Amino acid sequence: MTDEHSDQARVESRAHLLPEEAAAGSDDPRAQAEAILAESDIREADQNAAPDTVLERRTSDQTVAAVEPPD
Repeated sequence: MTDEHSDQARVESRAHLLPEEAAAGSDDPRAQAEAILAESDIREADQNAAPDTVLERRTSDQTVAAVEPPD
């Protein structure tokens, strides 16, 4: 399967509207699918591409201050 054929299959699969999308309506589900997949590919390639997205890598002991139980 070529990349172009694979991309077409992805678009065709995504062009089937989700219930929320169907309720809102779409003038061109195929164009909408192409745009969604293009943005998804960009975000997958560059984890910092999404606006206001910060992926923090911390361990659980770094996220909260330990609280001593009362005696």
